[in-house]
Amino acid sequence: MLINCVAYQNGQKLGDIPISEISEVISRSDCFVWVGLADATPEELEQMRVEFDLHELAVEDALVGHQRPKIEEYGDSLFAVMRPVELVDGEMQLGELAVFVGPNYVLSVRRESSHGFQDVRARCEREPELLRNGSGFVLYALMDAVVDRYLPVIEAMENELEIIEEKIFEKDAQRANIERLYELKRKVLRFKHAVSPLIETAGKLHGGRVPRAVSNCDEYFRDVYDHLYRINISIDAIRDTISTAIQVNLSMVAIDESEVNKRLAAWAAIFAVATAFAGIWGMNFEHMPELHWKYGYPVALATMVGTCLYLYRRFRKSGWL
Repeated sequence: MLINCVAYQNGQKLGDIPISEISEVISRSDCFVWVGLADATPEELEQMRVEFDLHELAVEDALVGHQRPKIEEYGDSLFAVMRPVELVDGEMQLGELAVFVGPNYVLSVRRESSHGFQDVRARCEREPELLRNGSGFVLYALMDAVVDRYLPVIEAMENELEIIEEKIFEKDAQRANIERLYELKRKVLRFKHAVSPLIETAGKLHGGRVPRAVSNCDEYFRDVYDHLYRINISIDAIRDTISTAIQVNLSMVAIDESEVNKRLAAWAAIFAVATAFAGIWGMNFEHMPELHWKYGYPVALATMVGTCLYLYRRFRKSGWL
């Protein structure tokens, strides 16, 4: 679906144009066209391929989707893929943004993303002195917007982790904690798959040899790289904390099981002594004088009860009961 197709000249917006006029506008050296598509159909991408002379392999990647973040050069043009991450009703949703960048055009194609990039276009149009840098600055603005949307996701993950950590030492909450920790770990892993490759992508756009289409925006992409690097560090810190929390939770489960085992062992020892006495006096040998003693029965019971009470007090004192 076509979102907008706008022509710019020397950083100033000329206005919306029909697709049929794209070829005429991009033929001027001081103009460029920015086209935005959402969930593009094969027919729309084929039309754009013809208008902008896009490489067929890049068009195929944009059509199929599910690409890892990357940047590829095709002559004087670039093909960049980013994975925007959004929070929808508290759930993390990964989208995809494919951007074709040439000397005088930008084509952005977003998929599976409910949040568009109209705010990025508005920001660029408010800064015509920066928009004069052309399509390279538009790619920076789109990449910067994607990276900025990572920050609320990081904050939400940190808050969720803090809530789980507060419940680690609660009784009878270990199973629920383990399930929530593993679910959070799965989210963090998906998030890292979106961020880590993008660091490598941003690194290709500043320092050393950079693609011609973005050669005048070196310092802007360096800023994006710095933000991605810090976000990646935060993700690694969350992963380490999750692993530690899982180990602590499993240790708490082991401690609880140990307490139960100690109680069972203590009671088993107490009843084992009583059983031993009963077994000895129940053998009915002929020469057991206490069996014929008048007070043998009460003394046997008293001995058994006394021994059991003594063991009970010892186990209580040692913390086993």
